[in-house]
Amino acid sequence: MVDFGRVLTAMITPFKEDGSVNYDVAAALAAHLAENGTDTIVVCGTTGESPTLSWEEEYQLFSVVLQAVAGKAFVIAGCGSNSTKEAIAATQKAVKIGVNGALHVVPYYNKPPQAGLYQHFQAIAQSTPDLPVLLYNIPGRTGQNLKPKTVARLAEIDNIVGIKESTGNIDQASEIRRLTPKEFQIYSGDDYMTLPLLAIGAKGVVSVASHLVGNQLRKMIEAFDSGQTQVAREIHLQLFPLFKVLFTTTNPIPLKKALNILGWEVGSTRPPLCEEDSEDLEVTRKLELVLKELGLI
Repeated sequence: MVDFGRVLTAMITPFKEDGSVNYDVAAALAAHLAENGTDTIVVCGTTGESPTLSWEEEYQLFSVVLQAVAGKAFVIAGCGSNSTKEAIAATQKAVKIGVNGALHVVPYYNKPPQAGLYQHFQAIAQSTPDLPVLLYNIPGRTGQNLKPKTVARLAEIDNIVGIKESTGNIDQASEIRRLTPKEFQIYSGDDYMTLPLLAIGAKGVVSVASHLVGNQLRKMIEAFDSGQTQVAREIHLQLFPLFKVLFTTTNPIPLKKALNILGWEVGSTRPPLCEEDSEDLEVTRKLELVLKELGLI
């Protein structure tokens, strides 16, 4: 199985002024990330606005990013759905395109019980037994929590290799670590939780902030690994204002604004995501302040 590394970037999807996907900027951004601290790029996850992308756009993005980072980074395809049949079909298509892994979110809206969640992920994994699968638990968006005992059962399936843990609950992450083999990889799904989760045995982070500070995140993780916990803490605290300002409103609205400030023409978000006129100037002001403090502008 592929080792996806320590810093995984949940990449945004750039759009043109007419709202269509800007594949050229996507390729350029992916290559930039691969050269600045990112081991693996996660394409068409929540940060990539997957709810408003068609499957055809997603498949094209998988191909474009794979080509852009060939030999420099791995690519995980966001293939999640609240329909097991649809998730399987998307994953099988992604395999044909050549991705290195698939990210599968807990089914949203229909709120299946734990037995249904197990069967959902089991069926997906068994449909593509040679493709590594990363679970994605984010109850704040899906309405259902993938509980540690269910994660532990899923970890027994050979190609379910880890989880993106986005509950913000260190008790839950600790219980997952306690119940799963050491080979099962736990990734923080929140930048601000990366350092705390490293302390209980996480592998790394599926990051939003790595679009901007990928090298610093890698340095923090490496410092922690080498026992330089004070250095790791200092980097965490230095980056903490960025972690928070990127979530002053719904992700990826602030991140796209930050990238546009830095000269990346990634466009705006697709409806129903939008900037709020009453808050836009304040968000921009906060972003510019933090970016200046970090020496990014």
